[in-house]
Amino acid sequence: MKKTILLGALALFATAAYAQESRQDISISGLDLIGPTVHGNAVTLNPSNTGGVLLSYRYLLTPRSALEANYSFLQNTNFYTCCGSAIENNIHTRQQEFTVGYVYGLTFKNFNPFVEAGVGGIFFTPIQEGSASLDAASNTRIAAMVGGGLAYEISPSFDIRVQYHGLIYKAPQFVDRFNTNRYELSSLPAIGIAYHF
Repeated sequence: MKKTILLGALALFATAAYAQESRQDISISGLDLIGPTVHGNAVTLNPSNTGGVLLSYRYLLTPRSALEANYSFLQNTNFYTCCGSAIENNIHTRQQEFTVGYVYGLTFKNFNPFVEAGVGGIFFTPIQEGSASLDAASNTRIAAMVGGGLAYEISPSFDIRVQYHGLIYKAPQFVDRFNTNRYELSSLPAIGIAYHF
């Protein structure tokens, strides 16, 4: 009798554990930085387009709501012209993002569209090449994160995620005379794969 009760309890536990939905996922995506040209204070900033990586972690609060944490990494070159001069100064930069946000999603069979918004920080670190001669300094910027996309479920554990990831922040100022005093929207379209657990 004890053996039957024990086997029944184990079967019930296994069924309950199997029936539980995934409440977390991690994803890795390749992204493309599309930065705008920024004008202000007689300074023009033109960041180069480049590729990078976006890592995300989501925790589902409800079937439609989630909290998300993001980290992105990329390297690009910021080109500055200043004070009516035709001379272009370039600063090779490492850019890292740490953001947290809220995600709202829907489910239509295997398609899961979503929108997201949040806040965080972006860290700009000059790489000592041409930047060294300009005595370029690191920058930290508070950022707003906005985005949306579509996840296509290829199995209960995996989906392909295509998204727009946008960051709004004050343009970096590596050298005092390169201060545009303007905000910019960096567009980071991304495609990747997510694992649910």
